[in-house]
This record gives sequence, structure tokens and C-alpha cells, in this order.
Amino acid sequence: MAQRIALVDDDRNILTSVSMVLEEEGFEVRTYKDGEEALREITRHPPDLAVLDIKMPRMDGMELLNELRKRTDLPVIFLTSKDDEVDEAMGLRMGADDYIKKPFSQRLLIERIRAVLRRREPQETAPDIIQRGDLVLDNSRHLCVWKGQHVALTVTEFLLLQALARNPGHVKSRDQLIDAAYGEHIYVDDRTIDSHIKRLRRKFRQVDDAFTAIETLYGVGYRYSGE
Repeated sequence: MAQRIALVDDDRNILTSVSMVLEEEGFEVRTYKDGEEALREITRHPPDLAVLDIKMPRMDGMELLNELRKRTDLPVIFLTSKDDEVDEAMGLRMGADDYIKKPFSQRLLIERIRAVLRRREPQETAPDIIQRGDLVLDNSRHLCVWKGQHVALTVTEFLLLQALARNPGHVKSRDQLIDAAYGEHIYVDDRTIDSHIKRLRRKFRQVDDAFTAIETLYGVGYRYSGE
């Protein structure tokens, strides 16, 4: 069955050209011209991944992502304006899995979509279940539990936590975490990892305000301190 992509942008040229290319690559594509329409239809008919423009009328990409994150851990790639670092950082903090700057090549977008979808699949080299003290990670079900409570994680957040928890006490550099979450052939800025880690901590503190298991070693990287 073809994987379904939701493409949300108020630029009809982008909707037309990108959807044609994605369909040629074997994806099923549904297009939406604004956030309100997209939220309604994505809720009714969940895709495998959504590509969201940030600046749209009625409901912009930030608002749409915020509403989606209340309902689902659907993988999301943001389309951001050139040099708009504020939008990128905010989008990542809110739970986007990746972002691409406009103008972008359609080939790059396809590569990023395939990369995020691959990351969604259970990792063959990872154990099905990792248990570290109060933390349980079930790789096959993309499930995270802390002290018996479910913590909803995006694809990227899950892979980052899995990389840290696999070797508790060992420091992971930002480059190592980028490779674990994005793969060796995808370039992202170090700040992207920092944004994802901040969001990870915030999610855990929503179920346990004493959570301190993810430690920062300034200038070095991060480590998981739970046993």
C-alpha cells in the first residue's frame, strides 16, 4: 500500500508541482491550501507524514502543528522561509521532525520524507525493549513509558532517547545524536538536537516534574543517567 503524504501550503504552484513529483515516486498525496482544512481532514484520514508550510492564512503551520501534537505523533516536516531561524527553532521545539528551507529542490524534499519515514520503522539493530529504571522503550511499537505513564514522542525524539538510553552514563556528542536520529547522510544544525532535547525533557516533566535523567555536558553532549 502506498504511503500517504499530506501536503499543506497556500501556494498552489507548490501543491501542484510537489504532489506530482511525490506521486511519481509512488506516494499517495492529499493537498490542503490552509491549516484549518488540513487539520480537519488529517484528523479524519491520518496520513503517514505531513509536510507543512509555516506561513499560511486562517491557521498557520505553527498553529496546525500545535493542534496536531494534541492528537498524534504524526511525523511532520516544516517548509520554512529562507533564513527564518526563529521559525525553524520554534517548529522543532513544538515537535516537528525536520525542516526544509524555501526555495528547496524537490529531490531534497523526497530524500527527507523517505528518511523520516525510515526512522519511523522499528530499527532492526535495536532491541525490541529497553528498560532503564523507570524508563521503558518498546522499539517495535514506538512506545515510551516513564514510571508507568505513557510519554508521546515524535520519531526524532524517540530515536534520540533510544540512542542515549542504550548506553546509560555514556556521553553522546551532538554529531553522534544527529547520526542516530537522522542518519549519516543528512545534515542538520547542532541547535536542532538541542531543541529536540529540550522538548524531550519538557514532555517527561509533564508526567514527572522531578525528571533529571537526561543530562547536559556543556561543550561535549548529552547522556542518560538513569539505571
